[in-house]
Amino acid sequence: AALTVRFLTRRFIGEYGDMEFIYSHNLTVDGREILFHIWDVPNSQEQAEEGSSEEKRIQWADCFVLVYSICDRASFNILPLKIQFIKAAKEGQSQEKVPIVIVGNKRDLHHQRVVSSEEGRLLALSLDCGFYEVSAAE
Repeated sequence: AALTVRFLTRRFIGEYGDMEFIYSHNLTVDGREILFHIWDVPNSQEQAEEGSSEEKRIQWADCFVLVYSICDRASFNILPLKIQFIKAAKEGQSQEKVPIVIVGNKRDLHHQRVVSSEEGRLLALSLDCGFYEVSAAE
């Protein structure tokens, strides 16, 4: 949620509840107006729901940004399963590759890091995804 709010408003808010939101945002990219619809779902909520709700979100989306905390190994470890689920649901219907980006957040908290940048890059490479490390706070 912090990363979504930072993208939409350029402000950082550190504390969020476990709420799901859909945001709309216009942005000009390379001279073209792009309308983003962002369905922001906290990881803890996804784990608590049955697969049909998650599958509905996957069918709704055209691309995926999966965010983990570099300070939370569990948030990183769940990514391969999520990515396999997304690819099975999206690529099973067509031969097109689904765009997926893995983002390691909280780069500013390097002193609390438990997931290395190299681990993130290797996971993304092995799953044919993009990879970035960022700090929503900075």
